[in-house]
Amino acid sequence: MTKELKYYAHTLAEVINWPFFFNAWNLQPRFAGVTAVHNCPACRQEWINSFPEEDRAAAKEASKLFDDASRMINRLDRTHKGFARFGLYPAWSEEEDIIVEDFRGRWSIPFLRQQHVQHAGDPHLCLSDFIRPRELYIKDDIASVMGIFCVSFHRSDGQVESFADDYERMLYQTVCDRLAEATAELMHRDVRRIYWGYAPDEHLTHEQIWNEEYQGIRPAVGYPQIPDQSIIFLLDEVLNFGRIGIQLTETGMMLPHASACGLLFGHPSTYYFGIGRIGEDQFQDYARRRNLPIPQLRKFLSRNLE
Repeated sequence: MTKELKYYAHTLAEVINWPFFFNAWNLQPRFAGVTAVHNCPACRQEWINSFPEEDRAAAKEASKLFDDASRMINRLDRTHKGFARFGLYPAWSEEEDIIVEDFRGRWSIPFLRQQHVQHAGDPHLCLSDFIRPRELYIKDDIASVMGIFCVSFHRSDGQVESFADDYERMLYQTVCDRLAEATAELMHRDVRRIYWGYAPDEHLTHEQIWNEEYQGIRPAVGYPQIPDQSIIFLLDEVLNFGRIGIQLTETGMMLPHASACGLLFGHPSTYYFGIGRIGEDQFQDYARRRNLPIPQLRKFLSRNLE
């Protein structure tokens, strides 16, 4: 199954994780509390006065920033949308590789395994551990399916937005980044409840969604479980990001900037972990499976090499 979804900015705004937005402006997460305050001068001032005197300037800044962001979202609601595209594929594991298949053929996606764990006795995890090996493959079983997704928030007409000044430009970018992440959240919720349908009765609050209290995981390329940014080219080959207006640079950067991609796993035993540092032996094995020149792959994995 391959599906494309669209979301309006005002719908996405309901699930924005505001602490991350304020963090991008170097404001502590506690100032995100302004988003729950009634939008009248008296209520805002009362909220500002609830902070120690030395923190009130930052609280006042957060209040103004939230108002500006809200106005930006209203503006974008007329011209932009959150675009999501995902595919759910039959899949099986072969050691540290996951094989996905559809009517066009098969793709082998290599992954890395942890070489260092936090506590003695902990398993050395790899994402392939969450998918059944081929000899245990069961059609439509939750551990025999893997999803690939991409999301982006941008203008529906493809035009470039204009800005009055640097502040407005940065506000636009940080708002779009959060709306792209909100697109991923709503897409993932709809996948769980409707399209994959393994959690049809899920009813979580926004806080529970932000705390990842749902079944399954959504690891993104470039994050601790998939540190190799070059994997993005494999996922694009399978899913075709261009269908929702995403282009890739030679280094694997996604354009528009407010975009993301990754994988979907549904089994209840899945959880997030980091790969961390890897040794030369695993790097050489991964390079063979990834089929990329050694110097190029070293650049993609420079932060993980011992």
